[in-house]
Amino acid sequence: MKADRNFRRNGSADAEEVFKRATKLAPNRKSGKERHSLYTQFDEEEEFIMAGRTALHVCDSQQGERCVVLLHGYLESMFVWDDFVPLLYKRVRVVTLDLPGHGISEVRGECHSMEYLADVVRDALQALGIARCTLVGHSMGGYVALAFCERHPEMLDGLVLFSSTPNADTEEKRENRRREIALVRAGKKEQLARVAPGAGFAADNRQRMADAIADLTEQVYLTEDDGIVALLNGMIARPDRNEMLRRSPVRQLFVFGRKDEYIPAAVAEQLAAAHPQAQVVWLADSGHMGFLEEPEAAAEALLRFVGAEPDGQTAASVAGASEMPAAEA
Repeated sequence: MKADRNFRRNGSADAEEVFKRATKLAPNRKSGKERHSLYTQFDEEEEFIMAGRTALHVCDSQQGERCVVLLHGYLESMFVWDDFVPLLYKRVRVVTLDLPGHGISEVRGECHSMEYLADVVRDALQALGIARCTLVGHSMGGYVALAFCERHPEMLDGLVLFSSTPNADTEEKRENRRREIALVRAGKKEQLARVAPGAGFAADNRQRMADAIADLTEQVYLTEDDGIVALLNGMIARPDRNEMLRRSPVRQLFVFGRKDEYIPAAVAEQLAAAHPQAQVVWLADSGHMGFLEEPEAAAEALLRFVGAEPDGQTAASVAGASEMPAAEA
């Protein structure tokens, strides 16, 4: 990893200050072109921009008629998509970003509501000159995508909830998040690092995904405590968006892992049945991290939904994935 990460900055004093802080946080992180060695047809641009009043770390492949924006989950950053993006970039423009409070984007206040994050994503797209996109949200990123769908549907070609749900937290889940806040504030973040990364993978995938789990563990330690707390508070406060989703004219896709321990298959099937307007894809051998556990199947399902699949590609050719109307789930 290198200290001179070759970021393009927009000259804002706020963005400059965040850039300096980020360089200290992760001085050896590779630049976009170094990380994505498969990017040979164009320059991927990794930069800090001002998204409204928020300094944001983004990466943009820049080319493609259709655009896919990937939103990471809790205790992740945009780098979680590193091995997934090369499966998409030849067919679509791909944008990834660090949601404020995670990665090396700015932390603003004690609560990052999903609505605030959605507006930051909108401001980022406007700054990048992107009028419409398919928004893909993984886990917590799905909560942000849902808020975006509610507030800015005119900017969406499609919405993808990847191992995510439109449900609000139960009281039990809210209490669990409050316990996590207490751990972080007590300086015990390592307890999250020991448990959270591995739990996202199907049990029988954890050994082969050991490197990915190690990367996610490192990411927990790199994430600022204040950012973790702000996002936990935002998730606690988020509303139920099931009815919004049913009424939305935006095209929708759910992607579930059959072996997800956070969203068990029975719960996912209930969600699918409750949303007949949505397409559904099941990753047969995945837990909560299907884009890492079955990346080719996940990418082909996403490209089909976007309408950018390779010529002659059919749903039946996607190994490990099955697609069905929600009513049949």
